[in-house]
Amino acid sequence: MVRMAPDAALIGVFDSGVGGLTVFREIARALPHHSLIYLGDSARVPYGTKSAETVTRYSLQAAQHLLDRGIGMLVVACNTATAAALPALQSSLKIPVIGVVEPGARAAVERTRGRVGVIATEGTVRSKAYTKAIHKLDPKIEVIESAAPLFVSLAEEGWANTHVAREVAEIYLSPLLDASIDTLVLGCTHYPILRGTIEQVVGEKVIVVDSAETTAAYVAQTLLSVPNGPAKHTFLVTDAEERFRRIASDFLEREIEHLELVTL
Repeated sequence: MVRMAPDAALIGVFDSGVGGLTVFREIARALPHHSLIYLGDSARVPYGTKSAETVTRYSLQAAQHLLDRGIGMLVVACNTATAAALPALQSSLKIPVIGVVEPGARAAVERTRGRVGVIATEGTVRSKAYTKAIHKLDPKIEVIESAAPLFVSLAEEGWANTHVAREVAEIYLSPLLDASIDTLVLGCTHYPILRGTIEQVVGEKVIVVDSAETTAAYVAQTLLSVPNGPAKHTFLVTDAEERFRRIASDFLEREIEHLELVTL
């Protein structure tokens, strides 16, 4: 591939699969005039069950591909990749690199009364990335992290608003509610698809922090460049284009164009 000259206004969004589309959607809403390019590493999904070393290697390969496409900012729209690879990406790349953990952690600290629950993939929970990020801001806050892996499948199958999703949510969230959390962080980018169901289960007294929304807000605050042309949205996948297209249309609530199969 011939490397394109970097465009400071072109934002690259990377995830292990389709979950990061929730982040892409919120960035597109916050910055409607900016061109975005999304890369889903669908050939090697899921990242949540892989080692930190493997996730870091995959993330660096994805970042390099997007750099070759001319991006001026990289958003790591995957909690597992953020937890495992963000320091390596930030030290290796000469462009701004933003993860999804810190914006979500900061929003939780601002809103909590002292007890935060986090639901995420096994990899993110194992890393304790949210606990570390929250305690860096306020060590007095109690953080309880819990894995909720079935939420990913429910989101991708379009079952977010079914009784099955409700029952699964009740099982996953009961221990956190029993621990009297007052704030819940959706620590996986798939989970905003189930936000309505999750909010029904936790009730009005628990504040829900959507890491996709908080990340998009942070991107909008830090982006200094202005677009020099009409916005274009490009989507890249490493496998299973038709499955990606189907799920993406549900996540983004519209049909996608400019879908391309790539090899990392």
